Amino acid sequence: MTRSAFRGFFRTSLAFSAAVLAWAAPGTAANAAVPVEVSHDAPAGARADAARGCVIVYFDLGETLVHTAEDSSISYMPGAAAYLRELRKRNIEVGLITNVPASWGETDAERAAALKKEVDRAWKGSAPFAWEDFGDRIRTPRTEAERKPAPALWERARADANGCRLVYEAETAEETTVAASLCYVAYQVGQPSRPTYLPARVIERLKHGS
Repeated sequence: MTRSAFRGFFRTSLAFSAAVLAWAAPGTAANAAVPVEVSHDAPAGARADAARGCVIVYFDLGETLVHTAEDSSISYMPGAAAYLRELRKRNIEVGLITNVPASWGETDAERAAALKKEVDRAWKGSAPFAWEDFGDRIRTPRTEAERKPAPALWERARADANGCRLVYEAETAEETTVAASLCYVAYQVGQPSRPTYLPARVIERLKHGS
């Protein structure tokens, strides 16, 4: 997705004008100002979420936070560990919305436990994956029909959010498009000419309703 297409997508008919990015001339540092605004046309529920003073950042897992190498080992994507630490420092809650086999368990908790074992078994790195940051906010498919890009996982996460504003970060435009259509502030990670992840200070502004 080009930068101009990205801007146009988030400024049009979605409930939020999610992550409206203003970039200066080429070569501007990645920590340039990134204003975020809520559309005046957003539904009342979306505006209420922004005013509640809480935000939860959900991520895809593979190739968003972690990378699987050719030897099947798993490690953090570049910058992911530092980004999670920054969110933790700012007391911003995080979660995962990720596809795993439905056969891995009857509940999200059981499937999350199986996911942790799979990742930890193949993990390569000096520091383990920060599972403790995610708590019970790991949403996985109960059936094959719930697998992303079906909307079920995003809908379930929203139902459990207690009115908090929601962010979703993933590496594919397909997933961020679905998330944005469900009133998430959606951000496609790893794109050129802008920060790898949605800057933590921008998320903090969302937390306070900016």
